[in-house]
Amino acid sequence: MRHRKAGRKLGMDSSARKAMFRNMVTSLMVHGRIKTTKQRAKELRRFAERVITVGKRAPSLADLEGLSGEELKQAKADRVAAIRRVKLWVNDDTAINKLMGEYADRFRTRPGGYTRVVKISRRRPGDNAEMAIIELVEELGAVAVTADA
Repeated sequence: MRHRKAGRKLGMDSSARKAMFRNMVTSLMVHGRIKTTKQRAKELRRFAERVITVGKRAPSLADLEGLSGEELKQAKADRVAAIRRVKLWVNDDTAINKLMGEYADRFRTRPGGYTRVVKISRRRPGDNAEMAIIELVEELGAVAVTADA
């Protein structure tokens, strides 16, 4: 029985699954949207939202400019700690910079729900798996992207 066991196994062992999700989180941060199977997208959402929350709660570079003395030291330490926590799941430095800069500013006031999973009608030709697009949500008022991309 799988009582109180969170997460899908997706037919692979834990190290392969962890590596796959690290690569997928990195790709999502770099590109803003990726196409994958529906089950993987739903599971990826857990990790991507945690990473964005860590990046959002860290002090931004603009916050550091207004501080001095002991407050500045503490804010820098908090930022370094957040970057190190994000590096556990994001493999690329450009993705980390984008996360700690652009995405942190974009989602600063949003309480959660940073990703969207959109099912697409086409199935994968090889194994007929349901496909989906996982993407980072835009600001309110932005034009929605079609699911055919």
